[in-house]
Amino acid sequence: MSQQDGHPGFAPECDVPIPYMQRIRDYYQGLGYGRPYRWAHYAQVPFEPLKRPLAECRIALVTTAAPYQPGRGDQGPGAPYNAASKFYRVYSGDAASDHDLRISHLAIDRAHTSAEDSNTWFPLAQLRRCAAAGRIGEVAPRFHGAPTNRSQRTTIERDCPELLARCRADAADAAILVAN
Repeated sequence: MSQQDGHPGFAPECDVPIPYMQRIRDYYQGLGYGRPYRWAHYAQVPFEPLKRPLAECRIALVTTAAPYQPGRGDQGPGAPYNAASKFYRVYSGDAASDHDLRISHLAIDRAHTSAEDSNTWFPLAQLRRCAAAGRIGEVAPRFHGAPTNRSQRTTIERDCPELLARCRADAADAAILVAN
């Protein structure tokens, strides 16, 4: 892909990792969105191996789930899509506490799945169990919320640097990204 496309390093359009993307593209076209959404996927991934065993690492959790917001409509497990419950800035929370996060703000396939098991979008309790069992060194002191703004520019230029800064401030060795 050329630099003039505005996304240097993106893999070619035909290099798609998951075949359901065309169905989603068709769905948004049916809603009246203009040009089809272009997913960010790269030919090269800037990850690196851990510098020490996972059992010695501090792990951060990053989720796209939103904190429950009373007064913003139905946000329960069976709720229909609820744009009013979206969030637009990175947030953080105490990883030692339990939190009420929801995913009604996300466009998921509500006909074939449910949002009843919060561990699927916010596995903080499981991460704590992994630390207690010695599978990971420890859980970072905070978890972080990544907005789903539908803007690659905002995600790349604002949200990702903020998430990285917060993970570094927590001295995390690695992060688990739970995108919903």
